[in-house]
Amino acid sequence: MNVTSVDFSMDTVPLRQSSTASIGRIKPELYKQKSVDSEDEGKQPVETCGKLSFSLQYDYEEQALVVRILKALDLPAKDFTGTSDPYVKIYLLPERKKKFQTRVHRKNLNPVFDESFCFPVVYDELCNRKLHFSVYDFDRFTSHDMIGEVVVDNLFELSDLSREAVVWKDIHAATTESIDLGEIMYSLCYLPTAGRMTLTVIKCRNLKAMDITGSSDPYVKVYLICDGRRLKKRKTTIKKSTLNPVYNEAIIFDIPPENVEQVSLSIMVMDYDRVGHNEVIGVCRTGPDAEGLGRDHWNEMLAYPRKPITHWHALGEWPGRAASFESQGSCSSPKRPLTP
Repeated sequence: MNVTSVDFSMDTVPLRQSSTASIGRIKPELYKQKSVDSEDEGKQPVETCGKLSFSLQYDYEEQALVVRILKALDLPAKDFTGTSDPYVKIYLLPERKKKFQTRVHRKNLNPVFDESFCFPVVYDELCNRKLHFSVYDFDRFTSHDMIGEVVVDNLFELSDLSREAVVWKDIHAATTESIDLGEIMYSLCYLPTAGRMTLTVIKCRNLKAMDITGSSDPYVKVYLICDGRRLKKRKTTIKKSTLNPVYNEAIIFDIPPENVEQVSLSIMVMDYDRVGHNEVIGVCRTGPDAEGLGRDHWNEMLAYPRKPITHWHALGEWPGRAASFESQGSCSSPKRPLTP
């Protein structure tokens, strides 16, 4: 199914009308040169939520960057008991396949981790790499809550890494990881008379590179979810060695009108790996229980039946837990069965 990939923009530029009284009047503020200080004044202060201590050292024999996560201080309480169960995920960007994670420390707002991790990397490449720490609160029954993050843009900030250098950084508050994972464009169209929903995966752009070659082999996997259960799965073809794949592929689910408010779609952009496991690049969700644009896109589809509704969606980080999608089954007491 070929679909024209048109990026519609709803942004409008307001017209500024000037009165005749202002004609010929010199406004010195228009000619004032911006300084670095004036640019910084417009920025909102970043909220912090504790501190993270870690050390960096380069192992020349193993040709690896050794990162030792030491401890965290003054973490916020995320649980109703007034505490948290923190752990830390760490990436050496731009690669995302090599990810490490500390142990979970139960009921501790000042955890001592003292765990070391090795990232194989040539020393001369360190100047082009960044470290990304994500601090999470573990939750046994729901998705893990993100506490905040630390990004180290300059690995040589304190030393040449020939010796272990201890670093303290503020943890910046965040609910989702700020790493740009890329975007996906897809359209939704629902035919109430036929009870059929069509999701057309159009294209992706600026996907995160997952391979050491600086590219990815992306494909899109879509789950039909009902009451936390994964009912059906569909996927597109694989596009080799690209971060801006074009698909124009339709995925169809049969959903009776009486069940349309019970279901949602989980959309995962994957990186195909011939040797190892396929890795998740990023995810998004659409449905009545989704957030933000995911919910709005769904509602717009229902408001305009038989019309394809197209939007770009930013990809989010996959928390690594698929517990809510592991059990398969049918929707609870549906009036009609949901068929593929």
